Amino acid sequence: MLDLAIIGGGPAGLTAGLYATRGGLKDVVMF
Repeated sequence: MLDLAIIGGGPAGLTAGLYATRGGLKDVVMF
């Protein structure tokens, strides 16, 4: 089960994914 789904793989989406992972969340970035 995922904690977070980020839609958009641009600079902001990838940064959000990076911070979510550092915070211990299971996330997916959808391009």
